[in-house]
Amino acid sequence: MPMDALLRELNRVTFVGRTLTEVLTDITRIATAGIPGAESTSITLLKNDKPFTAAHHGDMALAADELQYEKGYGPCMDAGRGGVLLRIDDVQAEERWPDYVAHAQEVGVRSSLSVPLPYQGSSIGALDIYSTRVAAFAGPEALEAGLETAEVVAVAVANADAHWQLSEQTRNMRIAMESRAVIEQAKGILMAQRHLTAEQAFEVLRGASQRYNRKLRDIAAGIVESTQES
Repeated sequence: MPMDALLRELNRVTFVGRTLTEVLTDITRIATAGIPGAESTSITLLKNDKPFTAAHHGDMALAADELQYEKGYGPCMDAGRGGVLLRIDDVQAEERWPDYVAHAQEVGVRSSLSVPLPYQGSSIGALDIYSTRVAAFAGPEALEAGLETAEVVAVAVANADAHWQLSEQTRNMRIAMESRAVIEQAKGILMAQRHLTAEQAFEVLRGASQRYNRKLRDIAAGIVESTQES
């Protein structure tokens, strides 16, 4: 696929209203069809320095990824952790990852290209591209296409991360508002029952929280629930 056609396909990937897995699965499909030499493609992401395959197109990529996870190293893991582009032209002649390449042939891999995923000045994983042919990614076209695709993957991950953070902020704000509401309700009950001021009622709640080693919100919720039950 010509580079301009690949970019058009990548730009058509819809992010809104879809999970990250759905988006990345689309990207791996497009990458496999559009990157010269590619026969199977996957995306390795690192979470707490532990790699996992976030999406793949073709069983060869998934098998090759899992083989690297089992061995604890390999081109996709090293590309993701080190932020460097790594290419294998022929696994039979490759000496950098002896345990990995010895078994990579068994799943059909003869050459591969691992492109790091840039995000906020570091690498969060790698785009992994595999072929059953020797030196399938030796040309500049494959490298250019791989780099362009990796940038789109990084944007997708960044969008998903931003969406998650926004969701967490919204959830935390809702919890905080609910906590404040139940505390105010409990204060009102104490003020009415014991003829306390707002400050005194709050001190009663705070003292109970410290005495019973429970969250202030839980103490307040217990008072509100006991009043509703009675």
